[in-house]
Amino acid sequence: MNGSRSGRGRKIVLWRHGQTAWNLERRFQGSTDIELTEEGIGQARRAARLLASLKPDAVVASDLRRAAATAAELAAVTGLTVAHDAALRETYAGAWQGLTHVEIVERYGEQYAAWKRGEPVRRGGGELETEVADRAAPVVLEHAEKLPADGTLVVVSHGGTIRTTIGRLLGLEAHHWEGLGGLTNCCWSVLGEGARGWRLLEHNAGTLPEPVLGDDD
Repeated sequence: MNGSRSGRGRKIVLWRHGQTAWNLERRFQGSTDIELTEEGIGQARRAARLLASLKPDAVVASDLRRAAATAAELAAVTGLTVAHDAALRETYAGAWQGLTHVEIVERYGEQYAAWKRGEPVRRGGGELETEVADRAAPVVLEHAEKLPADGTLVVVSHGGTIRTTIGRLLGLEAHHWEGLGGLTNCCWSVLGEGARGWRLLEHNAGTLPEPVLGDDD
């Protein structure tokens, strides 16, 4: 993708959904379809006002309710229509889904440790992180390609999916993706196009700070 003559180029804002009850319980959500809490809706509303100031050109979101509801708050203040894509869902993690962090460490301690070391692990018998990137990154790029030369795309997704997508778009080897810290609820990262591809301009922006509560910690 070529940058514009102004040199600003396209931007991709990857925005994590708002708080859910399972986030508070440190319960692994994965592809389970959990709704936002009232606080999560408030987080999305506040963040949407900030993101609207970027004058985004397009919004694409995971079709899971927590991401779709977050995206709807941005649509309400920008008038943009949200495209939904199941490829932006969170990592499917099989037997881990619904378990608390403590339960996962107790029952799958070796698997958890291997994942944290950056080894390719099918957590709970689910997807590899590279498989998540395989499905999500092309969707992000497809929508980015449709932007005007200085356009901005907002992608509303999930912590793990966003991290793997950033890693893939930056060209990092998969075992280095853990080096990208998790996203707090309703915070975002920004990629900008440069002469040699995508660059990470901001990461976990919008924190006050708040702790990271979710599958990716």
